[in-house]
Amino acid sequence: MGALAQAFPSKPITLVVPNPPGGLVDTSARLVAEPLARLIGQSVVVDNKPGASGNLAYQNVAKAAKDGHTLLVSYSGYHIANPILMDKLPWDLKDLTPVGLITVATNVIAVHPTVPANNLKDFIAYAKQNPGKLNYASQGNGSVSHIGTEIFKLQTGVNMVHVPYKGSGQAIADVLAGQVEVFITTPPSVMQHVQSGKLKALAVTGKIRHPGMPQVPTVAEAGLANFELESWVALYAPSGTPPAVLQKLSADVKRSMELPETKQRADAAGIEVRYLSPAETTKVLERETTDWAKAIKAANIKMD
Repeated sequence: MGALAQAFPSKPITLVVPNPPGGLVDTSARLVAEPLARLIGQSVVVDNKPGASGNLAYQNVAKAAKDGHTLLVSYSGYHIANPILMDKLPWDLKDLTPVGLITVATNVIAVHPTVPANNLKDFIAYAKQNPGKLNYASQGNGSVSHIGTEIFKLQTGVNMVHVPYKGSGQAIADVLAGQVEVFITTPPSVMQHVQSGKLKALAVTGKIRHPGMPQVPTVAEAGLANFELESWVALYAPSGTPPAVLQKLSADVKRSMELPETKQRADAAGIEVRYLSPAETTKVLERETTDWAKAIKAANIKMD
């Protein structure tokens, strides 16, 4: 691998996260940070830089030294939607190169208990009978929860009103209070409320049931065959980082994610470990960019 990779890392590695603490991206960053630090013999620091729809963190890493010591941990929402929705980004997709995809989270269709439906079919029927009556929360314009719910609306023909929030925290508070009735979001943020009966989970939007909510059917089992919505988290380095350093980083990240204790911690947080190589990550990016662009155009989604 050459002297360069052997000399790497020469100082602590910073994982820059465009989200506040808690939630899928931050949890995923912390999942990889601990075992990675042990493997490389340097500390790995998680640096939360929320703000500007994720662009603050992206800009920070895009302009960082190309030496592998500053990496971005981000999710599909920012990485795919921002370049489609925003005309003037302070960064460019070509400024970043994948180190690997690390985790995937299904989403769950969660509703307030006052919604008179206990399964997905009844919910769709109720929403169709009451167009515009139900409000749905999202983590913000262009987020996975926003675009995913718009895809759901397109496929089912229901009409719900979008209420954007800045992240999951306030959105969940308002759904729990019944001010907003519907939230399609990742399980870690609502699982405890589903288990305590404060929210109803109608279906999960991945291919398999969620280990933390085994009683909740998949959307396919609930009668909606073609709808699937997964949020994934990947690591990126600044483009121009030496290939030997990228190779070492990818290999160490892969080993970190394959450890049994990493999987146990991920399961407890309601996240699936799914390592993909840089090339495989690029393929996922390309495929989903095409799908999202179609949904954004069909729903006429615009950024504020």
